[in-house]
Amino acid sequence: MSLYLDNAATTPVRPEVLEAMTPYLTRVFGNPSSHHEVGEAAASALDDARRRVAAVLGMRPGDVLFTSGGTESNNAAIKGIVLGSGRKHLVTTAIEHESVLASADYLHRLHGAEVTHAPVDDTGTLTPDALAAVLRDDTALVSVGYANNEIGTVQDAAALAAVAHARGVPLHLDAVQAAGWLPLSGTGADAVTIAGHKLGAPKGTGILAVRGRLPFEPLLHGGGQERGRRSGTPDVAGAVGIATALTIAETERAEDAARVAALRDAFIARVLAVVPGARLTGHPHRRLPGTASFVFPGTNGETVLLELERRGIVSSSGSACAAGSDEASHVLLTVGLAHDDARTAVRFTLPHGLRHSLDAVADAVADAVSAVGSRG
Repeated sequence: MSLYLDNAATTPVRPEVLEAMTPYLTRVFGNPSSHHEVGEAAASALDDARRRVAAVLGMRPGDVLFTSGGTESNNAAIKGIVLGSGRKHLVTTAIEHESVLASADYLHRLHGAEVTHAPVDDTGTLTPDALAAVLRDDTALVSVGYANNEIGTVQDAAALAAVAHARGVPLHLDAVQAAGWLPLSGTGADAVTIAGHKLGAPKGTGILAVRGRLPFEPLLHGGGQERGRRSGTPDVAGAVGIATALTIAETERAEDAARVAALRDAFIARVLAVVPGARLTGHPHRRLPGTASFVFPGTNGETVLLELERRGIVSSSGSACAAGSDEASHVLLTVGLAHDDARTAVRFTLPHGLRHSLDAVADAVADAVSAVGSRG
C-alpha cells in the first residue's frame, strides 16, 4: 500500500466525523428553516455546529457561515467585503491560492477595483513593514494566506492584522492549510476561510467566518439563510462534519503539531543530506508542521513524482488545483526561483498523527532523483 504524503491536497474522512454526520444523512433529515419538530431538530444541530466552530475561532456564532469549501469561502470573503465596503482598493500577495488571485482579478475587471500585490521575500514572508507601505485610505481589505499551500511558509497573522487595523482596514485570513496546525483564535483576523477536506471532513464542506460588523455583499441571494450572507438550504450534515473535524483537530493540535514538526525537520535534514543539489523552499523555520517542499535542479518534478509512486510514495508538485500542469508554480516564481528550477518542485505534506521516522522516504527521494537524473 502506498504511503500518502499529499495531505495538503486532501485528507481521508475521520471515522468520528462520519459517525457524527450519519444521523443528519438519515433519520434527522429536516430542513432547518422549517418550523416543525423535524426541521427544528436539524436547526438545533446546525446551531450547535456553529457554536463549536466559533469557539475554535474565537468569534461569535453569528459570524460563522457554512460553505462548500475554501474556494467559495475565499470568493465570498474577498468579493463580499470589498463590494460591501464601497472602497476600491484590495491588498493581497502574488503567492496566494488561485481562488484569492482570481477573485481579485474579477473585482478589477468587472468592478474597477485596484489590486496591489504586497511584496514577499524569498521565503514567501510578508513583513508588517511591507504591508504598511501599500495600505491606502481607500483600502477595503487585506487578504493573506495564513500558511502558503505550496511552500508552507507561515505569516505573522497578528502582526499583519495590527498593521491593517491601524489604518482601519480589515484582514481576511485564508486558513485552509493552517487549520488544525496553527492557532485560529487570537490572530486578529476579521474573516477566516477553512476547508473541511483538509481536516478529515468531506470534500464540499467549508467555513467562512466574517465579523458581523463588516458590511458584506453576498455571492448567493435567495431565501436569506445564514443571516442573508449565504442563501440556500444549509447542508446540516456537512456543517456537523466540519465542526466535528475542526473541534477534534483543535483538541489534538498542540501536541500533534510539535511531534510532526520534529519528524518534518529530521526528514528535511536527511533529504538535504542525501540528495545532491536539493534545496528547501519556503521559510526554514516558520513553516507548517506538516510541510516539506523542495526543488531538485536538473530534474523534472512530475517525473520525480512518478518515480516516487513506483516506490510506494504519493506526493505532489504543489497545489492540487494545478496538478498535471507543466507551468512553473507562480508561488516559486514570485519568491525568486528560476523557471527551470521551479518546474522541479516536489511537496511532501505529512498527516496528522504521524509518529514514525521518514528516513526511508528520504532515501527513496534520493533514489528517485538519481533515477531521473541518470536519464538526462
